[in-house]
Amino acid sequence: MNFIKGKYKKTIFESNTGYLVGLFRVYETDSQDIEKNKTLTITGYLPNFNAEETYLLKGKYIDHIRYGFQFEVHEFEKVKPDEKESIIEFLTSSFIKGCGIKTAEKIYNLFGNDSLIKIKENKDNLLLVSGMTDKKAIKIYDSIIKYYQADDDITYLKKIGFSLNDTMRLINLYGSNIKNVIENNIYNLSEDIEFKKLDHIFLQFNNKEAEKRINALIIQTMKELTFKNGDIYLDKIEILLYLEQVYNIAVNINENLEHLALKKEIIIENEDYYLTNDYLDEVYSSDCICKLIKEKPIIIKKFNLYLKEVEKKFKIVYSNEQSVSIKRALENSISIITGSPGTGKTTIIKGIIEIYKKIYNISYFNDQILLLAPTGRAAKKITETTGYQASTIHRFLKWDKEKNIFKINEYNKQHYNLIIIDEVSMIDNHLLASLFKGLKLNTQIVFVGDEYQLPSVGPGLVLNDMISTDLIIHTNLKNIHRQSENSYIPVLAKDIKEVDIDENILNKKDDYNFIIVPSYKIKDIMKDVLIKCQEKNINENKIQVLAPMYKGENGIDNLNIMLQNIFNPKSKKKLEFKFGNVIFRNGDKVLNLINDIDFNISNGDIGYIIDIGPYHKDNVLTVDYDGNIVPYKREMLNTIIHAYAISIHKSQGNEFDHVIMPITMAYSRMLYNKLIYTGISRAKKSLILIGDPKAFEKAVYNNYSVIRKTKLKQKILNNINKNG
Repeated sequence: MNFIKGKYKKTIFESNTGYLVGLFRVYETDSQDIEKNKTLTITGYLPNFNAEETYLLKGKYIDHIRYGFQFEVHEFEKVKPDEKESIIEFLTSSFIKGCGIKTAEKIYNLFGNDSLIKIKENKDNLLLVSGMTDKKAIKIYDSIIKYYQADDDITYLKKIGFSLNDTMRLINLYGSNIKNVIENNIYNLSEDIEFKKLDHIFLQFNNKEAEKRINALIIQTMKELTFKNGDIYLDKIEILLYLEQVYNIAVNINENLEHLALKKEIIIENEDYYLTNDYLDEVYSSDCICKLIKEKPIIIKKFNLYLKEVEKKFKIVYSNEQSVSIKRALENSISIITGSPGTGKTTIIKGIIEIYKKIYNISYFNDQILLLAPTGRAAKKITETTGYQASTIHRFLKWDKEKNIFKINEYNKQHYNLIIIDEVSMIDNHLLASLFKGLKLNTQIVFVGDEYQLPSVGPGLVLNDMISTDLIIHTNLKNIHRQSENSYIPVLAKDIKEVDIDENILNKKDDYNFIIVPSYKIKDIMKDVLIKCQEKNINENKIQVLAPMYKGENGIDNLNIMLQNIFNPKSKKKLEFKFGNVIFRNGDKVLNLINDIDFNISNGDIGYIIDIGPYHKDNVLTVDYDGNIVPYKREMLNTIIHAYAISIHKSQGNEFDHVIMPITMAYSRMLYNKLIYTGISRAKKSLILIGDPKAFEKAVYNNYSVIRKTKLKQKILNNINKNG
């Protein structure tokens, strides 16, 4: 048998029977063909490996016809690391600043097993190491001294099961108080450490039905269910079922719920169970909305004159419903404008801004008017179409990602006379409340969106709830303003929304085509289409492939491999970097998956890799997001994926010139009306559907959508009725 020795990095797949596919970093091997310090795919019936331990795996190398080169594990054992391994691991851990693997090996080669003693003895000993600088020596020395000052706490944390990275995070957050925090209630660390890991450590020393654990499991269950379903509150039966099915806990939780309510961790209202923050956010938003509703409308005497001046400036003529929506927005303290693609929402935003400036005779836009959107791409779209700077809500509120708080808040409010917020369907309960907390309410707020889009990722259904109160001035735009006589995309979106399609969907139009092919030919036809696009100088900058699912033959993962080979094929002139099973290549189109205010990037931003290798020494690649240059360290690479094909969910808030959508029955569980509508409505200039018309028809007529449990509507109505 062959062997590899190293550390487990990541699980790719795990079945109920224990069969596992994962990534393993190889430190030693008996094969000359395997690179050391690189990851290798392993397979077999394996336990949950501890990422902090070293393992010896025995088995054989196989070249799978579909999944490539792998190591099939037959036997394994945990290996106690030798002194050299331990020292190098420590020096390259997150505890020690400025020391990479090469520097650590140089230190060990010079000082051997006395490496740490020599460093602690005298910082200048590090200067004897080849290539060492004063700056780097100070970083390494200071880190080691700091580590040993906290040695007892570190030893304790590692002994009970925390990783090196977790240990460092906890020491930095809690200092010498960390033992007291854990002994009091380890679950208090759930905002800092993965709950599953905390639970595993707790169970080593406690009964599975201990009161502290049951309380923590109830809170965790509520967090998981509200996020999964988008609910603001839960029924008790849901909590009980989830506890039993997921955590194997079947006990009476009435006393636990009362205890959590007394501690203000949950709110119980008429048999509805809320996480306290979700409840308070909904109440806060309700109060703010009601305050705005009660403000008296403003009378605009010269509206028609101003409207004509704006129409002349933009060389357009607003329809009656468009001009009504502009007038309502300018007259009322709170208003909503909704409509499908092609109904002119962006043109209306421009009109609102220009007429507002004329009414109040203002020239300094940023002093009085604020334009916001939930995502970076949506904010950029407003900026491009209006000519005025828009911001993401997170950036405006000055989000601190480390503390997960907004610095613009109820204690530090901002004032603007007019606030316009686009893509409101993407705003969840917490973000709406956070926005209200950061604003002084002597203002006018205009919410713009499409209530038929997919709901927010986080809990809540704020746009629909606000509309359904019938108390907020709402203009629903229905008339489509076509780009040409044969423009079909807005018409199709409207027909999908109204569940009214016919054989017309198979007829080719100026901006639309449905190519009927069986599922197994979708990729081949897509490839042909894209090659023709390239011949017409339409490249990946203008084209976006959208699909509902990541897995499967026509899933996003497989499509991205094919599309990368078309748009950015392997070349000796292009550097590339392998991360797990993904190859990032210079020139690749990538999608950002997180909000990061430090780098000014938002979840859903699309960029291009412009450099593989050191933008500066710690980075492995660099991405250009529309002129915003972001360097990536290796540990950040799980925050980006290829973006030649992206999910319909991730496309929300974006628009693309040309959209290609595969449609197949293999997507069955994701074929529903709102999802297809959202995908269709992302296309600006052309839309190509490839696949099965029956799958498309199934999606259109499947009006499935989870009804989210929210009370914003009721709270607004109750508030208004109570206070008159």
